Amino acid sequence: MTVLDTRALNRATLARQLLLDRADMPVLDTVAHLGGLQAQEPQEPFAGLWSRLRAFDPAVLSGLLTGRRVVRTHLMRRTVHLLTAEDTLAWRARHDAMLRQRVIGVYRRELDGVDLDELAAAGRAVMADGEPRSMSELARALAHRWPEPGPRALGEMLVAALIPMAQLPPRGLWRTRAGVRNVPLSSWLGRDIDPPAPDGADPVGQALVRRYLAAFGPAASADLRAWCGLAGLPAAVSAMREELVTFRDERGRELLDLPGAPRPDPDTPAPVRFLPAFDNAILGYHDRSRVIDDAHRGLSVAGARVVLVDGRVAATWTAEAGTVIVTPLRRLAPADRAAVADEGRELAAFLSDGESHCVRVAQP
Repeated sequence: MTVLDTRALNRATLARQLLLDRADMPVLDTVAHLGGLQAQEPQEPFAGLWSRLRAFDPAVLSGLLTGRRVVRTHLMRRTVHLLTAEDTLAWRARHDAMLRQRVIGVYRRELDGVDLDELAAAGRAVMADGEPRSMSELARALAHRWPEPGPRALGEMLVAALIPMAQLPPRGLWRTRAGVRNVPLSSWLGRDIDPPAPDGADPVGQALVRRYLAAFGPAASADLRAWCGLAGLPAAVSAMREELVTFRDERGRELLDLPGAPRPDPDTPAPVRFLPAFDNAILGYHDRSRVIDDAHRGLSVAGARVVLVDGRVAATWTAEAGTVIVTPLRRLAPADRAAVADEGRELAAFLSDGESHCVRVAQP
């Protein structure tokens, strides 16, 4: 079995994630290709798409949100993601059990003895008037029936797990600050989520495997689980074994992939790229060493924005008063430092509508 080293996996990831060459893909198609973008920080997907698309116009993404073509919702790993409406409706039921389990894992003591089906029915009855509500407003409306768990446990169980919800604009729109207002997905998108397959088959699981490998492969089953949070996909993988190809990484793990997916030459040059907080190009793997050194792995879950140099995390970045500030994690070669500064100036222009091209690269 062919062994793919870390650099080969890195270049495959960059190609699949549209970070090796910016794409001319429509924004909606890009969100679909990536299997969604993690979006608990509402402005971060804009930087993520800017780094992946040529001539990205943030107004297009805002229009897709207000036009109900793209949705903010809890899904993979119980985190807020930006997904196409089509994927949200198709995938949500497959994630139901995982979402419940993850909320219970946090609030097991508070929710002990609560009949979750009864709670869900009561929550739907409250939301039936069509009025958007915050998590705390929904919890307070039911606190008289379930006073013991407290509003946080009730609210998270209802909004993140029991009732498929959409977070409404203006939250998530370009340069807009707004609190979370929830409505049921069925109300916002005009139809119910797709039901589970009735015969015990798992077509959604197989679709998730294919979509994940198209955007993240080659990857191990553990990486797939780390991306979606689902534990039940081995059966889906087994059912589609014949259509997949396999490799090994340097640790001996089996890697799955689609036969015709890009696997560029490991020596392919990789441009500097600025990634937003919680970008799935890093978080979408259990073994993140293809993109980030183990010594810096904590950055990927701490909300740090990172800079890729030669395809790997080499710096963090922030933006303040029109200036992009880069803090290297190691000493950069002069050519790399210049490339980081050039890309940082372009990012500053994007973030400020061309009013600023200021970048500051600190010393490591």
